[in-house]
Parts: sequence; structure tokens; C-alpha cells
Amino acid sequence: MRLVHESDSRSETLATEVETADSFLSKARGLMFRRSVPDDYALVFRFDDVASRDVHMVFVPFPLDVLWLQNGEVTRTERLSPWTGLAEAEADQLVELPAGSADDVAVGDEVRVVRG
Repeated sequence: MRLVHESDSRSETLATEVETADSFLSKARGLMFRRSVPDDYALVFRFDDVASRDVHMVFVPFPLDVLWLQNGEVTRTERLSPWTGLAEAEADQLVELPAGSADDVAVGDEVRVVRG
């Protein structure tokens, strides 16, 4: 799987190592207790509907770029600091990436998981 960012007529791969958090436990755990993640990594949280989704950085010792999506469209981007970062927005999908990975991603852009 790859995580692809599309803006205007441009397309780029944000991550080639993509994990999904689909179960209640994997969503609650997120990236807590990991020491690091690879530079080309993304953790994608999928939900059944659009609702307020929060992200906290408790027990995450490295900064992250977080994207909130609605139907594949980016509605918010935020860089969260280790241990103390906290943010919330409406989304049906969240994406967590190593800090700096989403520097070129803006509200209104499309982000999607591509299989294969």
C-alpha cells in the first residue's frame, strides 16, 4: 500500500509503508510506545462516519504530522509535538506521518491509500 497526495495536477507518494488502525484497540493505541517510525511510514485510521476526532501525543516521543480527511479531502493539517501535542477536527479518516512528511499537503488537497 502507498499513501498518495494529489494537489492540482500533481501527484506524490507520501508513504510506502502504510499501516491501518481499524480495530478499537489499534485506534486507541495509535503510535504510543513506539520509539520511532520509518521516514516513509503512515498510520491510517478509518472510521465509518464523519465525527470529531482527536489526536494526543501521550507516550509518543517524536513529532508527527497529522491529517484529518473527509471523503479523501484534507480538512486540517497539524504538526504535533512529542508527549504534549493535542488537536481535534471533524474527519472520517486520520493519517499520522513522521514530522515533515506532509509539509506540502494543504487543506483541500486529496490524500488516499492506493493498494499495490
